[in-house]
Amino acid sequence: MENQIFELQYAIDTFYFLVCGALVMWMAAGFSLLESGLVRCKNTVEILTKNISLYAVACIMYMAMGYALMYGGGWFLQGIEMFELGQVLSDSAENGFGGDSVYSPAADFFFQVVFVATSMSIVSGAVAERMKLWTFLVFAVFMTGVIYPLEGSWTWGGKDVFGFFNLGDLGFSDFAGSGIVHLAGAAAALAGVVLLGARRGKYGLDGQVIAIPGANLPLATLGTFILWMGWFGFNGGSVLKLADASNAHSVAMVFLNTNAAAAAGLVGALLVARMLFGKADLTMTLNGALAGLVVITAEPSTPTALQAMFFGLVAGGVVVFSIIGMDRLKIDDPVGAISVHGVVGLLGLLLVPLTNNKASLVGQLIGAATIFGWVFVASLVVWSALKLSVGIRVSEEEEYEGLDISECGMEAYPEFTSST
Repeated sequence: MENQIFELQYAIDTFYFLVCGALVMWMAAGFSLLESGLVRCKNTVEILTKNISLYAVACIMYMAMGYALMYGGGWFLQGIEMFELGQVLSDSAENGFGGDSVYSPAADFFFQVVFVATSMSIVSGAVAERMKLWTFLVFAVFMTGVIYPLEGSWTWGGKDVFGFFNLGDLGFSDFAGSGIVHLAGAAAALAGVVLLGARRGKYGLDGQVIAIPGANLPLATLGTFILWMGWFGFNGGSVLKLADASNAHSVAMVFLNTNAAAAAGLVGALLVARMLFGKADLTMTLNGALAGLVVITAEPSTPTALQAMFFGLVAGGVVVFSIIGMDRLKIDDPVGAISVHGVVGLLGLLLVPLTNNKASLVGQLIGAATIFGWVFVASLVVWSALKLSVGIRVSEEEEYEGLDISECGMEAYPEFTSST
């Protein structure tokens, strides 16, 4: 009887993990639509190609070496060779795989790999409309195969940072990845944007910021809704378990808080944009919802619903000011990814100690600095090497014509463009 209960728990938790992983994978579609809606129509095919290609690259590199680097097991596929049912059941029955959780490590790999792809998707939007496609994909190989897995090994993997100190011992906590996934992606994006420079015509000679509207705001809105939906898997799956009353209640609270923070984030950005611009700015509103989702990702299980709403409201306001500030610094981010995932990701980490007494402000600061420092410096090295060797930016003529033609040889809307 006990063995039957164990196998039922194993089946339920594994199935739940896989469903949540599929929801996170669906976020790739959300990023694709959001980014393609916020760039100009002449760059639509290229941004879509980047998004679907980076997902494939992430899956391959994380399976080949990233998972092993992050959780142990050596290099090149050695980390997933334990995925044999008999051995898994034996180990789980004796110790519980991943602590007190019981599920297939194959499901764990699938759940982890879609997180890697999410982090890389953040980079895609920030460098849009002027980066070479193949250079971007080469960077994706390093980001998903080495840079992210090493950073993840110091946080979720429980390893010491270069053998010196353990972030968990310092009181660092990141439930679902405000820092580990989102801040990391933003750090890599920032390094690329610094070397890449702004789009032609984005800033006037007098420093004036010139708006470059996106081509399809309905697509951007649909992409945001898809991301909002996928985030329930992102945060809910990070509970790691479902098949008992305590964890089922925790999953429900995570879903509730995730939704509350997103809603409040949207309203916060809407109100701040109305006060600053006198209008209801849709792009700021969309980023406000995403900011609410990012901020609660650091700790969605311990706040009350009202606290989650407050955190989201603050994040929605912060992201508007951050996007404006980035433009004043001439950091050209077409979709606001660095602000949404970087600035708000940091905010989420700093809010964790307010509701989770196991985390400390010092630990959160050290953890955030470690994640940002490693990913930014490592990414800067890779981007610099690519810039010196093959180049990272298309020519001025190709940028003017649009990356769809120069990088992909086709257009998303050929009947509406002059080139045909």
